[in-house]
Amino acid sequence: MDTRPAPRQFHSTKLGKIYHADALDVMQKMKPESVDLIVTSPPFALTRKKEYGNEQEDAYLKWFQPFARHFHKILKDSGSVVIDLGGAWKPGVPVRSLYHFKMLIMLCDEFGFHLAQDFYWWNPSKLPSPAEWVNIRRIRVKDAINTIWWLSKTEWPRASNRRVLQRYSLSMQELLSKGYKAKLRPSGHDISTKFSIDNGAAIPPNLIAVPNTESNSAYMRYCQENGIKTHPARFPADIPEYFIRMLTDPGDFVFDPFAGSCVTGEVAERLGRKWVCAELVSEYLDGAMGRFTGLNTERTISKDDEGYYKVPRPGLLWNGPDPLPLPGDGGRKRPSSPAGRTSQSDSAPGLFPLPCCPTAGGLDD
Repeated sequence: MDTRPAPRQFHSTKLGKIYHADALDVMQKMKPESVDLIVTSPPFALTRKKEYGNEQEDAYLKWFQPFARHFHKILKDSGSVVIDLGGAWKPGVPVRSLYHFKMLIMLCDEFGFHLAQDFYWWNPSKLPSPAEWVNIRRIRVKDAINTIWWLSKTEWPRASNRRVLQRYSLSMQELLSKGYKAKLRPSGHDISTKFSIDNGAAIPPNLIAVPNTESNSAYMRYCQENGIKTHPARFPADIPEYFIRMLTDPGDFVFDPFAGSCVTGEVAERLGRKWVCAELVSEYLDGAMGRFTGLNTERTISKDDEGYYKVPRPGLLWNGPDPLPLPGDGGRKRPSSPAGRTSQSDSAPGLFPLPCCPTAGGLDD
């Protein structure tokens, strides 16, 4: 017997829609190749059952297969899928599960996705766990890394790392001020004079350090004031923001099939992307309304805000509209200018039109 609720529109904004529904039912109504980015954090395959409905490790891959099939159908050839997955331990022993790696291989080998790049989210504030191995027996260290798989239908998805640059480290700033002598490094890398060119910011690595310490946000206050239980496994807004900015243009369509408290929708709305979120648990959506009550779409970052952690917090340098649209060919054509640099006039905000895109949600009428 099918106990899934019939899909219903729970809320809508200027740019997006929230559905109280199983994502499979929502995707069934979506137009093929209508989505620019799927970014989500599905329930993890944990050995301990959680209230938000995670599948056990042995059934996880089979459970995820229909979602993967729909992802491939609704995603544009130029689009991307970004999946945040936490690891798991095998029951009763201090040994790690391989489910998230098996899932990556399944998505590539069975469903035709390409691994554009693997990312690792380090949550410095994560509590030590599992207690038995970390706190009591002291034979393991705390698990504070989530894997984030960036997948695509082609080898050339649209992307630009200009959207997620970070400040130069103090040592790099010193090197730029004092100059650098071009020479062959012991590692074999031939560092040329171009290394000392000040490009204004550094290209980040694939390690993202963001503490998950939200305690006084509009969402949390809204839940507390209205007696609503908060979602127990939210990911910080910095995570979807990183990939929404790097992989989409304003006006593109973003979809989160496991929306929870709709962090992805909040970020997409603020960044001017069209979006749809789907979530099965209505109580989580009741709390999500706090994200869209008086939403500040003009969030600013103080120039003095260095951020506590020095590896990429994508909001630190961003100060307005994305200056250049993503390359339509996914970067297949090599830039004619050195390192793809552009003139000051090219990078001025507001000089490119918003791309055409589907109506909010991309759903068939």
